[in-house]
Amino acid sequence: MRSHLLNDATADRYRRSVTEGVERVADRLAATRRPFTGITPQELAPVVDAVDLDRPLGNTSAALDELQDVYLRDAVYFHHPRYLGHLNCPVVIPAVLGEAVLSAVNSSLDTWDQSAGATLIERKLIDWTTGRIGLGPSADGVFTSGGTQSNLQALLLAREEAGTQDLSRLRIFSSECSHFSVQKSAQLLGLGREAVIPIPVDREKRLQSVVLAAELETCRAEGLIPMAIVATAGTTDFGSIDPLPEIAALAAEYGAWMHVDAAYGCGLLASRTRRHLLDGIELADSVTVDYHKSFFQPVSSSALLVRHGATLRHATYHADYLNPRRTIAEQIPNQVDKSLQTTRRFDALKLWMTLRVMGADGVGELFDEVCDLAEAGHALLAADPRYDVVVAPQLSTLVYRYIPASVTSPAEIDRANLYARKALFASGEAVVAGTKVDGRQYLKFTLLNPETTVSDIAAVLDLIAGHAEQYLGETLVHAAS
Repeated sequence: MRSHLLNDATADRYRRSVTEGVERVADRLAATRRPFTGITPQELAPVVDAVDLDRPLGNTSAALDELQDVYLRDAVYFHHPRYLGHLNCPVVIPAVLGEAVLSAVNSSLDTWDQSAGATLIERKLIDWTTGRIGLGPSADGVFTSGGTQSNLQALLLAREEAGTQDLSRLRIFSSECSHFSVQKSAQLLGLGREAVIPIPVDREKRLQSVVLAAELETCRAEGLIPMAIVATAGTTDFGSIDPLPEIAALAAEYGAWMHVDAAYGCGLLASRTRRHLLDGIELADSVTVDYHKSFFQPVSSSALLVRHGATLRHATYHADYLNPRRTIAEQIPNQVDKSLQTTRRFDALKLWMTLRVMGADGVGELFDEVCDLAEAGHALLAADPRYDVVVAPQLSTLVYRYIPASVTSPAEIDRANLYARKALFASGEAVVAGTKVDGRQYLKFTLLNPETTVSDIAAVLDLIAGHAEQYLGETLVHAAS
């Protein structure tokens, strides 16, 4: 079995195995004609269950043949131009190369003696990102598994900086469209979900700063502590960007930690035409970025950035076997001192390879393309009498719903839209997301693929309308009988 260990003696076997795997994936990508096969859990589960994990196949080719049946054939392929569902992006080749390198070398980014140059590369990318944001010379940060972890750590820092042991007095303010991880973090941090005060949004789905100001004043009058304000730069449902300068001013006035969740909107940091949409982000105390959304990186690749690196001490714990206190005096850079994780992948390498091959402008151009596409898609929806579109996009998301020509109940329209989404997914011809707006069922395009065209959007809208009309027609027939 030692022949399967990756080392100097097995380098040729490694090369052959990985090449065969890459060729299988490349062939599958080249042959993919739709984003999904439409297979159901009931159809696929028996295929996976039939695999006897206690009886190995013995060679790579056989394992790859099996993988075709249990995964590759029926995977949801985000690179396809008609995948319009969630915040999943197609990935750039330099980042995939970085993934292959980091997996093989398998550095762990917790301590210098496990990572060496990887630590310095991560720190360089953190400095690059904080520079793009404009957080100042004391800024720092650390890579994380994703936006949820970044938001959790940011609110942990805010809780500790609030300087009270009475957690019942702490309050967090965020828009009603903010990510669910804000409430989840409050629960995990011992505050309870009721500690999060949702702030209504305006017609553009942006936090209403006037209401925020009133809620902050109420908080102060009741003897409570405004622990943090979470501003969102790219909400999951609408891509809306909260008024960052106004929120920053209120955070300063009331002594609240300002966190900007830019997990989605961080791609604007690389844009040469839309960077101004993030004006005010430089005033934040902490920022979440997800490179695996709008920087076209493979999952996972995210980071938490902070204005004052010293605040990261709230996540520090010294273990004698790992990062003893003496390493501080010795100036040994241990990233575990900043992280909620211990063992941690070298995910920063993917972004490093991307910037070294494509450059930031190249990434920004790709994100600008999908934002342009969203504007064109909005114009298409606004002109189509079959659809109601909620709001003009700030980034690359469109929320809309099918409205039949004949009068029917709102509940029936809800069911028609839900049916259309499920039927479309079952067909495998396209993938769209769904959400609710004011209690009603809506559909959603999340556009992160520059290969998607306006024609693709138009074709998917026709498919949705067809499925919805089929459902409504069948409902009328059943009702009549």
